Amino acid sequence: MMRIYNTLTSKKEDLKIPPSGEINLFVCGPTVYDYSHIGHARTYIFFDTLVKFMRKRLNIKINYLQNITNIDDRIIKRSAEENKNPQEVADFFEKEYITDMSSLGVNAVDTYAPATKYIPEIISQVERLIKKGFAYSADSSVYFDVRKFPEYGKLSHQKINELKEGVRIEVEAGKKFFADFALWKASKEGEPSWDSPWGKGRPGWHIEDTAITEKYFGLRYNIHGGGLDLIFPHHEAEIAQMEAISGLSPLAEVWIHTGMLLVDGEKMSKSLDNFITIRDFLKENSVYVLRYMVLSQHYRTGLDFYKKTIQMANSSINRIADFKQRLKEVTGQSSHLPWEDFAKTFWHELADDFNTPKALASLFELITETNKLIDTNNLSQNDAQKIVDFIDEVNDILNILPVVSEIETPSQITALLADREKARANKDFELSDKLRDQIKELGWEVEDTAKGPRVTKL
Repeated sequence: MMRIYNTLTSKKEDLKIPPSGEINLFVCGPTVYDYSHIGHARTYIFFDTLVKFMRKRLNIKINYLQNITNIDDRIIKRSAEENKNPQEVADFFEKEYITDMSSLGVNAVDTYAPATKYIPEIISQVERLIKKGFAYSADSSVYFDVRKFPEYGKLSHQKINELKEGVRIEVEAGKKFFADFALWKASKEGEPSWDSPWGKGRPGWHIEDTAITEKYFGLRYNIHGGGLDLIFPHHEAEIAQMEAISGLSPLAEVWIHTGMLLVDGEKMSKSLDNFITIRDFLKENSVYVLRYMVLSQHYRTGLDFYKKTIQMANSSINRIADFKQRLKEVTGQSSHLPWEDFAKTFWHELADDFNTPKALASLFELITETNKLIDTNNLSQNDAQKIVDFIDEVNDILNILPVVSEIETPSQITALLADREKARANKDFELSDKLRDQIKELGWEVEDTAKGPRVTKL
């Protein structure tokens, strides 16, 4: 059984498996007007890992759908700045987003749905909202009348009469009420547009998601996910639109949100010169470092990127990799460690609101206790292999360790190791220490074992 925190009810709940045995999951995708940043990485690594845990460990079938917002004011603005067609800009950055996700090992999504491929579905929803009296047209635009939907604000736990104008609410002429939001935007010169019953125009931001989910999942589904910053007004608007159309509540049974990302204690922003794209981060750091940094914090908490957290992630990854290598060298015949208890704790923590920090803590407890037995030759080869298998299963889901082929020792390091072994044999310990330091400067650490030196990548 898995328990997950539901933003809608503000509590952890048992995850309900439908009679069909399949869960439909929708996660808000990016607006493709720029390269993806580490904030995107935080959200999509989490959902990718959650889905893999549910599929591989809990044997739950997940239909994972993600939209791509490929028509938006920011796309239009960028296209004007670069003297390009908006669709050209959107197509380019959509491909780059998919490339970035691939580089992160994020590959659990079943379907990516670009908004502009669902214009008929979007128009259909707008028509039904007008017919039911929840929307009105004004100067070829169409707005949702939030005062017609009394439950507006139930996800963010706000009341309509307490909303403030201009706070994450788009101020536009033609609205009956300042909190009303656009379902369809009238065409402006130079902007992409489509024919509609209200004249040429383009979809509003919120309507694309409900049109896409209705197309694939129907009027209601199991889980909706996204970043904490999307709760209001975006997710609130989705609820209002779809529940107004269907008359059914809730739109999604469970709402899962990832916490905010900060860089050195501040919100990431180009104006603060702390905007970090995924590809820029990966130029200087391993993908496993980024994944570990994300998973070392609980998904609902804020995540702050400091240089020291990068170093800590590196150190933790190396410790796990080094431990795995030590296990492969075990030759003992008896054990005095109930390692299965640590494994059970690990999986239990993931099943309890996907608590990766506590799960990883149990893994490091296992490492500490097992290393004590290895040091005294009190771990059996059989148990060592079982622990290796457990780590492999963990890594198949978390993907925080490089495969062996990616960390093969370079020939330069191998040569320095050989020179150091000669120095040690000649008892020239001053030279041996210098060679160890030289190897470390090149990014490798030497450990002397009973079977000879072993190096690990820093």
